[in-house]
Amino acid sequence: MRTLLNIIWLVLSGFWLALGYALAGVICFILIITIPFGIASFRIAVFALWPFGNTVVRRRDAGAGSAIGNIIWVVVAGWWLALGHLFTGIALCVTIIGIPFGIANFKLIPVSLLPLGREIVPAGESHVFGVE
Repeated sequence: MRTLLNIIWLVLSGFWLALGYALAGVICFILIITIPFGIASFRIAVFALWPFGNTVVRRRDAGAGSAIGNIIWVVVAGWWLALGHLFTGIALCVTIIGIPFGIANFKLIPVSLLPLGREIVPAGESHVFGVE
Protein backbone atom coordinates (compact mmCIF):
# COMPACT_ATOMS: atom_id res chain seq x y z
CA MET A 1 0.00 0.00 0.00
CA ARG A 2 2.89 2.38 0.81
CA THR A 3 4.36 1.84 -2.63
CA LEU A 4 1.07 2.62 -4.34
CA LEU A 5 0.56 5.77 -2.25
CA ASN A 6 4.16 6.86 -2.93
CA ILE A 7 3.70 6.40 -6.69
CA ILE A 8 0.43 8.38 -6.72
CA TRP A 9 2.04 11.04 -4.50
CA LEU A 10 5.07 11.24 -6.80
CA VAL A 11 2.94 11.72 -9.91
CA LEU A 12 0.52 14.25 -8.42
CA SER A 13 2.72 16.44 -6.24
CA GLY A 14 5.87 14.79 -4.92
CA PHE A 15 7.94 15.42 -8.03
CA TRP A 16 7.14 19.13 -8.07
CA LEU A 17 7.71 19.55 -4.34
CA ALA A 18 11.05 17.74 -4.57
CA LEU A 19 12.04 19.82 -7.58
CA GLY A 20 11.26 23.04 -5.68
CA TYR A 21 13.23 21.97 -2.62
CA ALA A 22 16.13 20.80 -4.82
CA LEU A 23 16.19 24.14 -6.65
CA ALA A 24 16.27 25.93 -3.30
CA GLY A 25 19.15 23.65 -2.27
CA VAL A 26 21.13 24.50 -5.39
CA ILE A 27 20.61 28.22 -4.75
CA CYS A 28 21.77 27.75 -1.17
CA PHE A 29 24.91 25.97 -2.38
CA ILE A 30 25.67 28.79 -4.82
CA LEU A 31 25.50 31.33 -1.99
CA ILE A 32 28.13 29.27 -0.05
CA ILE A 33 27.31 30.64 3.42
CA THR A 34 23.91 28.93 3.24
CA ILE A 35 25.26 25.44 2.44
CA PRO A 36 23.75 23.92 5.64
CA PHE A 37 20.35 25.11 4.45
CA GLY A 38 21.06 23.58 1.05
CA ILE A 39 21.79 20.22 2.64
CA ALA A 40 18.54 20.49 4.58
CA SER A 41 16.67 21.38 1.38
CA PHE A 42 18.02 18.29 -0.37
CA ARG A 43 17.01 16.16 2.62
CA ILE A 44 13.48 17.58 2.46
CA ALA A 45 13.41 17.00 -1.31
CA VAL A 46 14.08 13.30 -0.84
CA PHE A 47 11.40 13.12 1.85
CA ALA A 48 8.95 14.96 -0.43
CA LEU A 49 9.51 12.30 -3.11
CA TRP A 50 8.63 9.31 -0.89
CA PRO A 51 6.85 10.43 2.33
CA PHE A 52 4.95 7.20 2.97
CA GLY A 53 6.94 4.77 5.09
CA ASN A 54 9.37 7.42 6.37
CA THR A 55 9.30 9.64 9.41
CA VAL A 56 11.18 12.66 10.75
CA VAL A 57 13.01 12.37 14.07
CA ARG A 58 15.21 14.71 16.08
CA ARG A 59 18.93 13.96 16.12
CA ARG A 60 20.43 13.67 19.58
CA ASP A 61 23.77 15.13 18.52
CA ALA A 62 22.27 18.36 17.14
CA GLY A 63 23.72 21.31 18.99
CA ALA A 64 23.48 25.06 19.26
CA GLY A 65 24.40 25.54 15.59
CA SER A 66 21.25 23.68 14.56
CA ALA A 67 19.14 25.77 16.92
CA ILE A 68 20.55 29.05 15.58
CA GLY A 69 20.21 27.85 12.00
CA ASN A 70 16.60 26.82 12.63
CA ILE A 71 15.78 30.28 13.99
CA ILE A 72 17.20 31.86 10.83
CA TRP A 73 15.37 29.31 8.67
CA VAL A 74 12.01 29.94 10.38
CA VAL A 75 12.31 33.69 9.90
CA VAL A 76 13.42 33.49 6.26
CA ALA A 77 11.50 30.56 4.80
CA GLY A 78 10.27 28.01 7.32
CA TRP A 79 6.98 29.52 8.31
CA TRP A 80 5.99 30.09 4.65
CA LEU A 81 6.75 26.48 3.81
CA ALA A 82 4.91 25.18 6.86
CA LEU A 83 1.84 27.29 6.08
CA GLY A 84 1.86 26.06 2.49
CA HIS A 85 1.97 22.43 3.62
CA LEU A 86 -0.74 23.10 6.22
CA PHE A 87 -3.19 24.70 3.77
CA THR A 88 -2.47 22.10 1.09
CA GLY A 89 -2.98 19.31 3.63
CA ILE A 90 -6.30 20.76 4.78
CA ALA A 91 -7.46 21.15 1.17
CA LEU A 92 -6.51 17.55 0.41
CA CYS A 93 -8.30 16.24 3.50
CA VAL A 94 -11.61 17.65 2.23
CA THR A 95 -11.97 14.63 -0.05
CA ILE A 96 -11.83 11.06 1.19
CA ILE A 97 -9.32 10.05 -1.47
CA GLY A 98 -7.06 12.98 -0.58
CA ILE A 99 -6.84 12.23 3.16
CA PRO A 100 -3.62 10.14 2.95
CA PHE A 101 -2.01 12.84 0.84
CA GLY A 102 -3.13 15.54 3.25
CA ILE A 103 -1.54 13.57 6.08
CA ALA A 104 1.65 13.32 4.01
CA ASN A 105 1.63 17.12 3.72
CA PHE A 106 1.19 17.37 7.49
CA LYS A 107 4.24 15.09 7.90
CA LEU A 108 6.28 17.60 5.89
CA ILE A 109 5.44 20.49 8.23
CA PRO A 110 7.94 19.76 11.05
CA VAL A 111 10.89 19.23 8.73
CA SER A 112 10.01 22.24 6.57
CA LEU A 113 9.66 24.44 9.66
CA LEU A 114 12.78 23.27 11.53
CA PRO A 115 14.98 21.21 9.18
CA LEU A 116 18.34 21.38 10.93
CA GLY A 117 18.97 18.73 13.56
CA ARG A 118 16.37 16.42 12.01
CA GLU A 119 16.82 13.06 10.33
CA ILE A 120 14.48 11.24 7.95
CA VAL A 121 14.38 7.52 8.68
CA PRO A 122 12.18 4.58 7.75
CA ALA A 123 9.10 4.45 9.97
CA GLY A 124 9.55 2.22 13.00
CA GLU A 125 13.36 2.13 12.75
CA SER A 126 14.28 5.34 14.56
CA HIS A 127 15.90 3.39 17.40
CA VAL A 128 18.41 1.86 14.96
CA PHE A 129 19.68 5.28 13.86
CA GLY A 130 20.31 6.56 17.40
CA VAL A 131 17.71 9.29 17.24
CA GLU A 132 14.63 10.05 19.30
